[in-house]
Amino acid sequence: MSTALLSQHNDILYLTNLTYLIQYFVNDWEKLPMPDPLMYQQDYFVVLETNQPEQFFTASELLEKLQEVLGKLPENDLPPDVQRFTTVAEQAQYLLDTSCELDVGPGQYLEWYAVRLEK
Repeated sequence: MSTALLSQHNDILYLTNLTYLIQYFVNDWEKLPMPDPLMYQQDYFVVLETNQPEQFFTASELLEKLQEVLGKLPENDLPPDVQRFTTVAEQAQYLLDTSCELDVGPGQYLEWYAVRLEK
């Protein structure tokens, strides 16, 4: 068998084996249980803020809080990814969806974390 033909044969074997592996993992992947949607619910947040006790907020309350804080910060002090949004409401929603902290000045902090409250 020539070198070129042998190389082509090895490539075919490699691709065949790779195809079987992909099928094996895809089939097993489909058998895995889906994660509980409850894991992804973000109905409540604990908010940590400079010189304040921890507070629990609903998503809408946190959105209002973020809008209030963003309204007071100079545009240039916002992270570049937040600056690309034109309204404070859009900026706040973006932060709520993608972040858990906002730099509000030297020696100050604002952090929020999704929590699940049980009664």
